[in-house]
Amino acid sequence: MAIERTFSIIKPDAVSANKIGRVLALLEAGGLRVVAQKMVRLTAEQAGEFYAVHRERPFYKALCAFMTEGPVVVQVLEGENAVLKNREVMGATDPGKADKGTIRAEVGSNIERNAVHGSDAPDTAKVEISFFFSGAELASLKR
Repeated sequence: MAIERTFSIIKPDAVSANKIGRVLALLEAGGLRVVAQKMVRLTAEQAGEFYAVHRERPFYKALCAFMTEGPVVVQVLEGENAVLKNREVMGATDPGKADKGTIRAEVGSNIERNAVHGSDAPDTAKVEISFFFSGAELASLKR
């Protein structure tokens, strides 16, 4: 199986609740490695650009406001089938419907404040990674 990279955000709700370590522990237990990570505070412009795909959706403005209310931790994760694995570890978008032991079930509050974002496909992951990280910031842990 090929090693793949995906993108993840620990959202402001989880950061402000001091749950970064819990999220990292669940990602690592799920077989993912952090190969790049930093804490940033998104501007309204950055949030709007990052979530532009949702611009026409009714939740877009609230999402952008939420994502700029505090710092976030952006990460590049690596592992076998990393995109799918990360989505499994995150759990369902609605924490109330997420399987026990997933990030959203353990850390999320509701469908809007659900602790994490993850890429939905390898092509999306490449775009999202390049939005936050330069090539020089990406470590390789391959042995």
